[in-house]
Amino acid sequence: MTTVLSDPAQDAPRIYLASASPRRRELLAQIGVAHQVLAVPAPPGEDEPRHAGEAAEVYVRRTAREKAERGVRYLRDQALAPLPLLAADTTVILDGDVLGKPADREDAIAILQRLSGRAHQVHTAVVVAAGGMLHEAVSVTDVRLRPLDRRDIERYCDSGEPFGKAGAYGIQGLAGIFVAHIAGSYTGVMGLPVFETAELLGRAGVLLP
Repeated sequence: MTTVLSDPAQDAPRIYLASASPRRRELLAQIGVAHQVLAVPAPPGEDEPRHAGEAAEVYVRRTAREKAERGVRYLRDQALAPLPLLAADTTVILDGDVLGKPADREDAIAILQRLSGRAHQVHTAVVVAAGGMLHEAVSVTDVRLRPLDRRDIERYCDSGEPFGKAGAYGIQGLAGIFVAHIAGSYTGVMGLPVFETAELLGRAGVLLP
C-alpha cells in the first residue's frame, strides 16, 4: 500500500510534491501544475537538524536536496510511476540564525520579538528531481516587520497561525499586516517561489500552460 494522496478534482498528475504544505499545493495549482502529494516517511531522529558550523544558507539548500533524494528513493521502493518530484524547504534567517517552526507559544513569542521592527531574510530552496538529475534553485527575499508590541504578538499567537511556520508567521495570513517591506518573492516567503519553480519544472520537461 502506498501513501500517495491525490485530489480527484485535479487533472492527471504531472509531478509528485514531496511536501504536505497546503500553501505549496495552492501555488502549484495557481500555475496550473497538477500534482500528487507524496507522503515520504520522515527519517528517524531530530527533524531537519542543522550540522555544527553549517551556514544557514547552506542548511536550507541541503535540507531541500535531502528531501528530494528521500522522495526519489521512496518512488523507487514503492515502484511508483516515474514522474518528476518537487521538494522545497523554507528558512527564516536573522543574524545568521535559523528561526524555525516554534516549539510552543513561548517560543513563538520569542521569535516574533526578535523579528519585531527588523529586517530578516527568507530563503526557499526548491529541488526538482527528474531523469536521474536534481535541478535546484534558491529564492532569497528580504522582509521587514513593523515594530510589534507584546499585545500584537500575543493576539497573533492566539490565532494559532504562528505554529507550524518557519519564523512563526505566515505572510499570506493575518501576519500580512505586520509586513512593512518586502524585496524579492512574495510566493517564496509563502513557501514556493513560482518563478524559480516554473524554471526548474521547465528544465525537467514539465511545460506550464
